[in-house]
Amino acid sequence: MRRFLLWLNRAGYAGLLRPLIFRTSSAQQAHAHMLHLLRFADGQPWLAGLLGALRRAMMPPAPVAVGGVQLEHPLILAAGLVKGEGFADEAAALDAVHTGRNIIPGWRTIPALAGPVEFGSYTRWPRSGNPGTVLWREPATASTQNRVGLRNPGVLAAAAFLAARKRELPAQYGINIAVSPGVDDPDRQTEEVLTSLHAFLERGVYPTWFTLNLSCPNTEDDPGGNQTADLAEQLCSAAVACLREAETAAGRTIPLWVKVGPDLSTAQYHALLRVFAAVGVRAVIATNTLGLPAPGDGALMAGVGGGRLHAPALAAVRALVEERTAGGWPVDVIACGGVQDGATYRDFAALGVRAAQYWSALVYRGPYAAALIQAEMAGEHGE
Repeated sequence: MRRFLLWLNRAGYAGLLRPLIFRTSSAQQAHAHMLHLLRFADGQPWLAGLLGALRRAMMPPAPVAVGGVQLEHPLILAAGLVKGEGFADEAAALDAVHTGRNIIPGWRTIPALAGPVEFGSYTRWPRSGNPGTVLWREPATASTQNRVGLRNPGVLAAAAFLAARKRELPAQYGINIAVSPGVDDPDRQTEEVLTSLHAFLERGVYPTWFTLNLSCPNTEDDPGGNQTADLAEQLCSAAVACLREAETAAGRTIPLWVKVGPDLSTAQYHALLRVFAAVGVRAVIATNTLGLPAPGDGALMAGVGGGRLHAPALAAVRALVEERTAGGWPVDVIACGGVQDGATYRDFAALGVRAAQYWSALVYRGPYAAALIQAEMAGEHGE
């Protein structure tokens, strides 16, 4: 039965659904349709149960210890999909939560389909995101590109929404937070990080891990300076201390992971790895998307993921693993960049990586991409 379900998903999506979606909808239109479907599915608990049962039938447990947690599977859906609507201001976002609106479509359905998911990124204040066309796909290289602009409801609304659904949240999930683009003062950045963490912790929302996103290439004002060793140390040490204070209330440790960009020098990756080890960061995710000119408008930057990100992400992972091995540092490296099948995952595994995040694979492999990748990693069904 398992092999049949895997074959059905592989053949059904690649042979029928993907060609139909690509032919009839742009990337942005397809994304909007998907969010509409997710809002509906989130309101049908029985449907999430069915989708989850199908995933479990195709994807047996493959536990792995990484980043201070024991994951059900080594594949994690990266932040960027399950993050919610954008709002012009906090009052509007909180009002939407209080009226019962689903401001984070996919919160129930996507974990059922994918297993471990990272929610976010969330910023201290709501962001409406960038206007116009913000999503593209490039089938020739199995890539995606976006300049969504960190659209999200803000940490207070996101925390209130998830707190109201604490008993229905998945067994394993992460929450990704980011400093607001345009905030340059280190003390204000630290304040935003701490406010963001407290927003969830004080409402009893205790994810399996938190990720601090130091790179936001799909905005016009990416705070790239957050990836300097000094500022990373300030932000991460404050975040780790905050999470350690929350251990008693949470009843367990909540580790901090950090996500970095793909365009740093080897020396920068080495310096950051040493900082992460010194302050107690448990894992570094390499990498975020790669900022390149947007299709049709070279004056705008948009983050590239999928196939075109694979090589830069591999180089970043190699640099981080090199420093971890040389220093014996207790910081795990989690891959992210073009993981779309067993072969691309094994490129990272060959460097010693035990877990990986993915996103573009949903576009090119379908909603059960993680199950297909895991099977291919084990050598089941030709890739």
